[in-house]
Amino acid sequence: MTETPRQTAAERELTRRRVVVAGGATAVTATAVALGAGLASAQGVPAGKGVHGPGNLPSGTPSGTPSGTPEACYVLTTETTEGPYYIDADKLRQDVTEDEEGIPLTLRLKVIDAETCRPVRNAAVDIWHCSALGLYSGYEAMGNGSGGGGGTPPSGEPTGVPTGPPPTGGPGGPGGHQEPTDDERYLRGTWKTDRHGYVTFRTVFPGWYRGRCVHIHVKVHVDGTWTDAGYEGGHTCHTGQLFFDEESVLLSAEVDPYSTNTAPRTTLDEDGIYPDNGAEGGLLWLRYKKRDIGRGVHAELTMGVAPDETNDSN
Repeated sequence: MTETPRQTAAERELTRRRVVVAGGATAVTATAVALGAGLASAQGVPAGKGVHGPGNLPSGTPSGTPSGTPEACYVLTTETTEGPYYIDADKLRQDVTEDEEGIPLTLRLKVIDAETCRPVRNAAVDIWHCSALGLYSGYEAMGNGSGGGGGTPPSGEPTGVPTGPPPTGGPGGPGGHQEPTDDERYLRGTWKTDRHGYVTFRTVFPGWYRGRCVHIHVKVHVDGTWTDAGYEGGHTCHTGQLFFDEESVLLSAEVDPYSTNTAPRTTLDEDGIYPDNGAEGGLLWLRYKKRDIGRGVHAELTMGVAPDETNDSN
């Protein structure tokens, strides 16, 4: 990548907040790209909710930046609420499935410095999400919002940083951290980015619960140390959520065990936490067989972070 001249503070701020595409400053509206016979991402999605290729730019290849295309600079990926059900770096692993049933999901994330566009190496990336039936491990007693222990569904707009006492509503709503109610840890894990900033997890396509659209929680930790005991020290530079387009969710809902989930489903448009800004807000780029999504889904996203900042959302 060509080295750029030293920037002023104002220029750096501008770079952080805009996507600058090599060869021009034209805004790019990413649309779904068919990848081979029978492969499909969500199509016909409204502007702002389109499926974006790796790196938040349209691409005809399933991994990395297209050959011959210089890497672009990125907007900062939107910070969102942590939610009440985070468990700190409890399982160092890439395969978080355990024995959970569901559509196989390969999640590949790339973490880059939004200002320099350089990969963030050896960062600790946490993911956690609910099961196909809307349950969070560690918090099964809370139910999935369909009536069994879920209480009143969460309401109101997120404030960005949870405050006050823990919520009484279903999983994921605004509010403070909840203490775990059990020892289960399925669909949770932490792993480190490689020298190119990539990290890959194997999990299942998340289900849904009352009050929230389908999503995955994510945190990025930097400046810590990897030891035999795990990841220690450092700080959290990004707390966000990853989202799925409506077409893929509707297709998943036809597959067992998702088809048995009776909790009311909130769409992406109805969700109070999705920031409605596409890949910048965590909307994943998906690849799957449209006529047989049950065989598996590949999801990718490049996340632009500010490594020197702290965004732990608590």
